[in-house]
Amino acid sequence: MMRSFDDTTRSNIANACASFKRLPESGERHALKRAAVAVALTASGEDETAFLLTMRASSLRAHRGQWALPGGRCDAGETPVEAALRELDEELGLRLAEDAVLGQLDDYPTRSGYLITPVVVWARNSSAILPNPEEVASVHRIALETIEREDAFDFVAIPESERRVIRFHHQASLIHAPTAALIYQFREVLAGRATRVSDLEQPVFAWK
Repeated sequence: MMRSFDDTTRSNIANACASFKRLPESGERHALKRAAVAVALTASGEDETAFLLTMRASSLRAHRGQWALPGGRCDAGETPVEAALRELDEELGLRLAEDAVLGQLDDYPTRSGYLITPVVVWARNSSAILPNPEEVASVHRIALETIEREDAFDFVAIPESERRVIRFHHQASLIHAPTAALIYQFREVLAGRATRVSDLEQPVFAWK
């Protein structure tokens, strides 16, 4: 379903996020390093609502050349919302105030020891995006109807884990968790479903 990038869509998504009840934090996750990513909603070339997906720079130490939502580790004393907004500015030159935040999704624990909080934001004016070449190789606008297709995601088994590996099919690429899991939960929130994703597995190459 196409969603025009307008105030009606913003209100509908804000309401969907408000209706979503995040899982409470568990004590066993306190040892994980906190991180945050932004599900940044903007206009595509067809003036439909899309989210921003980046290809990480090949010069980065970790997860170089991989697809990712804008984001990173929380600084000391920083909330996930503050971290997500800061990372948007640092990676894409996109500076948003806290009133652009529409909601938060479930925290996702990674195999590499991070607890990622997805923050949904409305980027009303993203025409001046200026990617930081030290962190971002390219930026892509993914229309919401792309992730709502029945064949957008699949789940496969691997011998190393009893958990299912989620994959997002984007053009000729396969995008895995954590990014795929977070996008999948956002798709479910848009549909009014409280689908949990912390049990969805990452591929073995992302365990480090």
